[in-house]
Amino acid sequence: IAQEMDIALVSYSMTHHTRQSALGLPFIEKKVFDGKEYSISEYTMSEIIASVYELMEKTGVKEGILFLDEINCVSETLSPVMLQFLQYKTFGCHKVPAGWIVVTAGNPPEYNKSVREFDIATWDRLKKIEIEPDFDTWKEYAINMHTHPAIISYLENKRDCFYKIESTPSGKQFVTARGWSDLSDIMRIYERKGIRIDENLIKQYLQNSVVSKNFALFYDLFVKYKADYPIDKILSGNATNEIYNKLKKAQFDERIALLDLLLSNIGDTIGQILKKENVLLELRQQIQQFQKTCGCSLKKPVDVFVSQIDEIVNKIQRKNMASTITVENRKVAMSVVAIMKQCINDLPGDNDDVLEKIKTVYYDELAKFKKKVAEMTNAFAFLEKAFGNGQEMLIFVTGLTMNKDVARFIGKYGCEKYYEYNKRLLIYERQNEIVSKIDELMSLDD
Repeated sequence: IAQEMDIALVSYSMTHHTRQSALGLPFIEKKVFDGKEYSISEYTMSEIIASVYELMEKTGVKEGILFLDEINCVSETLSPVMLQFLQYKTFGCHKVPAGWIVVTAGNPPEYNKSVREFDIATWDRLKKIEIEPDFDTWKEYAINMHTHPAIISYLENKRDCFYKIESTPSGKQFVTARGWSDLSDIMRIYERKGIRIDENLIKQYLQNSVVSKNFALFYDLFVKYKADYPIDKILSGNATNEIYNKLKKAQFDERIALLDLLLSNIGDTIGQILKKENVLLELRQQIQQFQKTCGCSLKKPVDVFVSQIDEIVNKIQRKNMASTITVENRKVAMSVVAIMKQCINDLPGDNDDVLEKIKTVYYDELAKFKKKVAEMTNAFAFLEKAFGNGQEMLIFVTGLTMNKDVARFIGKYGCEKYYEYNKRLLIYERQNEIVSKIDELMSLDD
């Protein structure tokens, strides 16, 4: 939320805070009342509040979110202070700055032994949102985070394994969304480095013996599918008759695995294309800014260019401190900086023609981008030949639609086959909706 709104974020875990660190330390202050001097207790600024002000000073960002994690794990001595804080946004005498909101989170008692139940007075000062695991919601997130296709394919058929907590004689066994996401990351790394993925690795992340064993078996099968159906050949339009013959005999879960492999490959490829496009778009803006600045500056073009690079770097650093820049946007900005620096390094001698150099780099990169042909058309042709207009095609179109990168790419560059099948999908969904409504009305008549 902070990144989308370009506001600051300060995050604290409340598990380690004491009354003193949250409220501040007491000190004696001299004050005069009615002509008489008194010694009174005051408090230093809370570490939490001070960090908000410090971030504002460093970044110049005046609005933000103060996120307090594990809010229901505060110590007993801190509970009364939290009651005051939740109502007035004040720790001791010091208030959270205007323009900042407080968001809290915590696990339920059955998941965290450190949890203390809030009393009614505390709950009455909170807007409470219960978060429940939901595979369909997570799947959309997983697709856009490039989660390993084997995980998505497995969970499509084993939805009850997405999130489960069980008590066994040997202790708690569990599988969580975090576990699946972390497993996906390590699987990607292992595959890139050619290291075998086995049950010993998987059970470190899926801490349920049955689920980890079953997924390990499925992954071995998934690797076989990957060898049986070479995705690069399919997407290049060179699928062999052998591939089609295998598909005719394939069970439904094998077909789903193939669809997930296709969707993952297309999503990854288009994601890389759009990252390159983002760099080019930002580079184009920098070229325009350079032309504008040079037109009204007495500086040498190279000096203008160097100042422009410094400004980008400083902006990234400020946003980093405020936690308002996404990893992807930071990578884009740093890629642009690297290209701009290389342009200066490549200038011969005292040559000051920076504009021509940066334009050459821009158009060379753009030419490479335009040569990348969208492989979706070949995928549609393959699926049409393999499955006709079956449900596999609907699953494929739905998968493309759920991927934000693919949807953005299609929206910008188009894909006739996608539009054709997406229209059929909408009609199909509308028909199901009408049939469902008719069934509902008929049951009322009965």
